[in-house]
Amino acid sequence: MSFKYTPNTLKKLEQLLDEARYIVRYEKGNFNSGYCILEERRVVVINKFLNIEGRINALIEILPTVNIIQEDLSGEMIKWWKQLQENAVNENDSSVQTQMEL
Repeated sequence: MSFKYTPNTLKKLEQLLDEARYIVRYEKGNFNSGYCILEERRVVVINKFLNIEGRINALIEILPTVNIIQEDLSGEMIKWWKQLQENAVNENDSSVQTQMEL
């Protein structure tokens, strides 16, 4: 995905999950992937020792696995959520294309 790894991007991802009724917490722990999702409680726990880029990447990895209902999101967040989904699909398509070219 092509965007800047800035604190503003991190805040937007946190806001997206907040509007989807998930709680984002930064804690220390043994996370193999840098994060943990507690589905029943709708809590996302991110390793607090990750830098901004690591936190953003962890949140982006989490997004396809969480249940986000578009009706819960504001207009701006819906637009941004759709962009994230389109870019994820485009990245997956290009990776398959690359593998087929080999």
